[in-house]
Amino acid sequence: MTYRDPPGIIAPHVPADAYRRAEATGAPVVIVVQTTDPNGVPWRRVLIPLAIAGAAALGGWGLVVAVCALLDAAAHTVTVIAGAAGPIGFGGITLRLARTRHL
Repeated sequence: MTYRDPPGIIAPHVPADAYRRAEATGAPVVIVVQTTDPNGVPWRRVLIPLAIAGAAALGGWGLVVAVCALLDAAAHTVTVIAGAAGPIGFGGITLRLARTRHL
């Protein structure tokens, strides 16, 4: 009579004599595995969405700051160009872009 090893990764957990007896008689092998269920909040399930939402919020604030900086730079550029250009006239209508400073 030839003996076979128990199948799969459960082999080290089944006593060899019990497995061979079940194999010889044709009885089923019943394996009871005791596990403990975690009794808490699965933090990974909570923290990943919070991290994504935080990154999106910081990215949105970064975009707002960038737009404000660009608008500020554009306003300063327009002020400098208007001060250097002087009055602009077209068809008899003169538009003074910047006021001169009177000290």
